[in-house]
Amino acid sequence: MSLLELQRDFRAWIAAASDDAADRLGPAARPGLDVYQNNYRASLVAVLTEAFERVHAWIGDERFLSTAVAHIDAVPPHAWTLDAYAKGFPATLERLFPDDPEIGELGWLDLALSEAFVGADSVPVDPATFADIDWDAAILRSGPTLRTTSFRTNAAAIWSALSAEEMPPAVEWLPDPATIIVWRQGLVSCFRTAEPGEADAIELVQGGASFGAVCAAMIERLGEDAGVPAAGQMLGRWIGDGLIVGID
Repeated sequence: MSLLELQRDFRAWIAAASDDAADRLGPAARPGLDVYQNNYRASLVAVLTEAFERVHAWIGDERFLSTAVAHIDAVPPHAWTLDAYAKGFPATLERLFPDDPEIGELGWLDLALSEAFVGADSVPVDPATFADIDWDAAILRSGPTLRTTSFRTNAAAIWSALSAEEMPPAVEWLPDPATIIVWRQGLVSCFRTAEPGEADAIELVQGGASFGAVCAAMIERLGEDAGVPAAGQMLGRWIGDGLIVGID
């Protein structure tokens, strides 16, 4: 057996418990193989447990462990660092719990907040530099940790209660999907629910549209009298939250 064949069989045993691979490695290797496989699985379960604390708290030890094992069986590690292994877990939650969408949403929020914490650094724009800006043509640059997604349930409220170690509310379907905004402000990962029209405005900003286009979208939504002030208030909140890192 060549070194490459040995490595492939070892990986097949570690990742998929392949009996054929174990047989080729020989009976004397079996006790050691069991130890390695247990360590492999335990390490991945530990990664998922640490990364998805609120999912774990919500569904409980037994259910979380069985879900983690199902994920490990289906999704082997794909990167040089174990930290990256958490990325695919929310998709597994959505697949395994299609009738409980709050579980996948909790997973998305756990992951998004942890990724925001280790995301690229940026410096929020300084309002003192705003003189002489042509706001109609100005292009806003959002921070690198800004992410959004749509929630169908009150998972954000559940996450907040679990994080505060309070009794979480019962699951509720929202009347309309809500956009959740995640970003890092300083050294703190933050999230909140977008205001009406804000999700579309953020999409425009991230697509490179001018602030004038954002104002036009708000005018179309709210009318001339309310649209421009609403866009201004939204810009003020973005700056206060540290979402904007530059204006071109």
